[in-house]
Amino acid sequence: MPTPSERLSEIKIVSDVIIKVENLSKRYLIGHQNAKTDGLRHVIEDALRSPWQWFKKRHEQQKNSSEEFWALKDVSFEITRGEVIGIIGRNGAGKSTLLKILSRITEPTSGRITLKGRVASLLEVGTGFHAELTGRENIFLNGAILGMSRAEIKRKFDEIVAFSEVENFLDTPVKRYSSGMYVRLAFAVAAHLEPEVLIVDEVLAVGDAQFQKKCLGKMKDISRGGGRTVLFVSHNMAAVQTLCTSCIVLKGGSKTYSGPVQNGVDSYLEFNEKEGGLEWARNGSPKNADLVFNKASAQLSGTQPKLILQINAEMVSLNPHKPAFLAFDIVDSSGATIMQSLPELEPFILSSNRIHKYCVKIELMGLIPGRYSLTLWAGSHYTETLDVVEEALWFEVVDSPTLGRSFPHSRNHGAIAPISSIRELPD
Repeated sequence: MPTPSERLSEIKIVSDVIIKVENLSKRYLIGHQNAKTDGLRHVIEDALRSPWQWFKKRHEQQKNSSEEFWALKDVSFEITRGEVIGIIGRNGAGKSTLLKILSRITEPTSGRITLKGRVASLLEVGTGFHAELTGRENIFLNGAILGMSRAEIKRKFDEIVAFSEVENFLDTPVKRYSSGMYVRLAFAVAAHLEPEVLIVDEVLAVGDAQFQKKCLGKMKDISRGGGRTVLFVSHNMAAVQTLCTSCIVLKGGSKTYSGPVQNGVDSYLEFNEKEGGLEWARNGSPKNADLVFNKASAQLSGTQPKLILQINAEMVSLNPHKPAFLAFDIVDSSGATIMQSLPELEPFILSSNRIHKYCVKIELMGLIPGRYSLTLWAGSHYTETLDVVEEALWFEVVDSPTLGRSFPHSRNHGAIAPISSIRELPD
């Protein structure tokens, strides 16, 4: 039988749970367009001729033209007050769906959520803002939505404006803001209006490096100083390890890990390593796509510090599209892009209903040992993405880029070790 002090401890632990998720699931119906559809006249004729047969036929067509997709399946976890939780997983793992349900943007198909206190969300550019209102008006609107009085918002107003650095545009409708300005103000509002739970998706990637650093610092402050809870989604493992106290790993809509952040990151990276490799192929035939990657392979040759990465990419052009070009990002194990290769600076893939094959060679200068991934990108004019395959291929660097080095490399020293020399200067 527990002692009074043990019972008091149990009560305290239960009261500190600010988010409790039980068997949460979210199902979507994915529609598939039929290759052949009847004209309106034939539909009306069939319906008038035999209503029952027409209804039966339509019901069968709808049934066959859609399939179930479970974005989340039986996810359960608890989060206590003051925790900073990283939610990690590959694209399509269910991270954004989970945050939208927690933010009450969408409803779950089944399961239960118990959430205590006010929630502020920053999920995508423009979330929670009214485009026609000014920055000033949106600050007061968001505060009111969070249940704050006008006096409370006024008390925080100057801090919000100073943090967002959009003072000169405060009385401009936010529809005229750039995406960077939007995110600056949205994060400032979400972080300063004292919600019990702050939810931040990958949207911070829109901001510049200095702003991202500023946001990470603010999230640390509000969790440690104010005892508030932060849910943070990012593909940048370095940011997750720096900011978070624990993490949840999602795979295919299911939770595969929940616990200390370092073990979670290791679990995520280990899964990616098994799934990755030097060959990639698209599952199924792409439909209604302009230009997509069909398959790709990579081969590493040479010796440190002058390795050569050869990429063979096959693409298929299905619909008319603007002239396009390619880019290849090299990403380290923490999720940071360390270099980008642009074989041609001008669009060179012309619209044609055929298969395109390319061979690209990239000189990799002095990479420290570790596992790296390759992201494939195709687009036009640097602004329009036609296709992107994140972390499609994996390769591993084993040898040191510094000849004769016997002590191990550390990620704290960066990802690239340049060739250098030294000479002593005369007195």
